[in-house]
Order: sequence, then C-alpha cells, then structure tokens
Amino acid sequence: MFLEGFVTGMIFFLTPGGRCEEMEVIAEMGSKAVLPCRCGIKRCDPAAITWTKAGKGTVWRRQTSGLQYWGSNWVEGGTQRVRCPHSAFVHGDYGLQINSVKVEDGGVYSCRVVVGGHITGRQVMLRVIQGKKQNSQLTTFCQYQTKLARKLKMTTTDVFSLVSISPSSPMWGDSMSATCSVTPWPNGASVKWMVNNRPLWSQPRSTSNKPGSVVKERATEKVAGNWTCVFNHKKEARTTAVLSVRGIVQPPKDDTKVYAAVGSPMTLPCVFSPDLNPTSTVFEKTGVGKTLAFSRSLQTSSDASVPIQEVTSEDQGKYRCAGTVQGRRLARTMQLVVAKIIQSKKKGSVGLTCQLSDASEVTKYEWVHATYDLNGTKSDGPILKEQTIYPEHGGEWTCQYYGKEGFLGNVTTQVLTQLISSQSGQKPSNKGVVIGLSVLLVILLLILAQTYKNHQRRKRVFRYPAMETIVHTVSNEREEKEKSRVKA
Repeated sequence: MFLEGFVTGMIFFLTPGGRCEEMEVIAEMGSKAVLPCRCGIKRCDPAAITWTKAGKGTVWRRQTSGLQYWGSNWVEGGTQRVRCPHSAFVHGDYGLQINSVKVEDGGVYSCRVVVGGHITGRQVMLRVIQGKKQNSQLTTFCQYQTKLARKLKMTTTDVFSLVSISPSSPMWGDSMSATCSVTPWPNGASVKWMVNNRPLWSQPRSTSNKPGSVVKERATEKVAGNWTCVFNHKKEARTTAVLSVRGIVQPPKDDTKVYAAVGSPMTLPCVFSPDLNPTSTVFEKTGVGKTLAFSRSLQTSSDASVPIQEVTSEDQGKYRCAGTVQGRRLARTMQLVVAKIIQSKKKGSVGLTCQLSDASEVTKYEWVHATYDLNGTKSDGPILKEQTIYPEHGGEWTCQYYGKEGFLGNVTTQVLTQLISSQSGQKPSNKGVVIGLSVLLVILLLILAQTYKNHQRRKRVFRYPAMETIVHTVSNEREEKEKSRVKA
C-alpha cells in the first residue's frame, strides 16, 4: 500500500549564460509531469521546438509553421502521451507535459528552442517514483538570470509519495519492508529513515547506483506510526507515511496504564483490528491467577474488552488479555490505576488528598469546586493546583490529574457543608474564650495593684500614731463647724 507524502523539486544551479541549463523533476508513476523549458530572449514566437530523450530520440517536435511530430514511443492507442500547451507559447514557455508517467520515462530530456538565429538549450532530469497520488502540489523552480534580470519563474506539478510498504497491512510479528525509490536513482544519494520523528539508523546510509532504499523490520507496535523517508541529493526531499500494524490496537502497547475512580464503572480495553476475529480469548489479572468473565456479545467480535460495574481499591494491578488469530497467539498487558479522594482533619480544617495507586506518570493535579443554582445549572469555581487542599466550602469537589501527554482522569467527592461549618465555627469561639480570659486577668491585676497600694499606705500611716490622732481630730472639728454653720 502506498501512503501519502510529499516530494520537493531539486535544483541545479545556473551557468554563466544567465539561463537555467539543468534541473530535476520528480514525478510519480501514472501521474502527470511537466518538464520546464523557456525561451532565452524577449520575443520567442514563432519558434521551432524540439524535445528529445537521451538514447530514445525525438519525443516531440514543432516547426515554426506549426506542424507537430511525436515519437512513436509516445503514442498509445492513437493518443499522444506528451504535449506542449500552445497557450503558454506567447509567454515563451515550452514546457513538455507527460501524461501517465511510466517508470521507463525516467531519464535526461533535452529541450532546443530556435528563434531566428538564437538557440536556447535546456536539460531536465526526470525521476520517476512509485507511489499514490495525493491532493497536494509539488513546486519545481528554476531561477533565470538574464540580462533583463527576470523574476523567479515557477512550474507546478502534483506531489506524490516516495514510500511503499509491503505487505500493505502487516500482522503483528510479520516481516515487513518499506521502500523509498526514485528512478533513475542518482549517484551519491543518501536516505535517512525516521520512525515517529526518531532516526531508525544513527547515521544516514549512502545508497549509490541502486533503485531505492529498502528497510526490513519485524512488525510490532514500536514501528507502527509515521515513517519518514528523508531523501538527500543536493537538496532534501521528505515524505511521511503512516504504517498500521494489525493485532491488538487497544491498548496500543504493553504496560499501558488505565485510570479509573473508585466507585465508578469502567472497561478494561482489549480490542483487535476490525478485520480480525480472535478465538480462545482470555482476560486475567496477573499475579493472582484471576480470570475475568467476558460478555457473551463481545466474544464473537474483535472486541474482547471486560467491563467493571464498580471499581474498588482491590481492582488495582496488572492485567493481561490474549487471543489467537490465524494460529498466532497475541497478547497485551496493562495496569489499572485506581484513584480516590482521602478526607482528613488537621488543626481544625478538613483536608482533601487526591490519591492514586500509581502516580508515577502524573505531573500535576487540579481541583475544581462545582456549585449548582436553583435551576440545577452547574458552575465551576477557581482551580486549585495542589495534591492536597483545605476547602473553605462544602459540596462537590473534583480532582483532575494530568500527565506529560495531557489529561489522564478524575475523581469526585462530596464534602458535607455542616462539616466545613462546624470546623470553621470552632475558630471564632476559641478566640472569644481567649479574649475573655485576657480581660479577666487584666481586671484581677488591677484589683491586686490597688489592694497593694492601700496596704502600703496603711503601713506608712501606722508608723506615726500621733499623726493619725491629729488628722482624726482636725477632721472632726471641721465636721462640727460645718454643722454649726448649717444651723445658723
């Protein structure tokens, strides 16, 4: 099967005459190719044009009178495979259009344009590849440097794939080959293969005078994905194709982690390629020898997954699914990671911790508080990015956990509003007790201070009894005088 890709045109540089003497065009077998050729002077029409191929003679020829001739090898069933669009002649464009390109069409073509006494020559290398035509474009270009300093000229053809895969859809464990071919293969060309953006070889391999680069591998999940052929010959051309390996497609590889929340339903995946009908399927928990029951409707299809109605903490661990396809035993292992939320109390606060049975692939946590209005409309509050939080509000709290490649799973819990309120209400009552005791202590200290002052005053007075008598007498006399004044 040929897969999609793209190829870019490759350029040879200019000679001192200011005209592009050579260039390369890459086209796919069965497609249309355009070999560029332009007149080297300002006024080119009428002109005599001759296209030839090295070793094959004339391909197409047109005289100044307008008569055209085709080589015998370029006519099939009365239809010419080559032509030069007359509408482009007025612009000095005498490009040769080849329809239904064949592998043997590859080679060196020469264009000769004669206008009066002026002769312009061009050479174009056509390289033919085997692939599937795609809906994209290949642009080949040649920079013309004439005395008039003409602008960049462009010639456009279709874009094609360089890569072919055999067999077209290999089974897991089969031998497969990938071919990157161009005809004719240029001397000194190098090819580097990339699989999922990683080099297949540590260094590019030089493959001179060979029809293509062939890679043979064993079809496994490691080679499934994007295959890129990097073809380098003076300029680089890349094409990427997708290789799918038939077998167990879900989980995509061994030891895949599957995440689920405690109390929620989930399905342990074991899905074969759609065209496969496995037999003797088995799903078991490794280490304990526990075999899981299949749904009868699933056993007769390519889906051998096992549903779990309600996940518990005991369900965590490693599982293995297997089935026989075309006499070959295929198996895949996976790990079920169970997530739950642990509630705790610390210093009068309620804590929520997002706990996973295996958090080795988790890179961050996010907590979301959901609230509902009277109409049942849900709204999310601010996101908290910690594994453990101490919420100030009750209700629905969801922990979402993420890995390097994005979202992994989530787990939800309900926090009682009364619990949050009671815990938060304890804080102001404790403060009130402390404040009350502090005020009482201050009052007691003031009373003690005043009592101490009175005691000290009495001690000073008792040292002089006569003084106390005099003071008492004077006080009595003053009171008597005031009474007498009132009576008078």
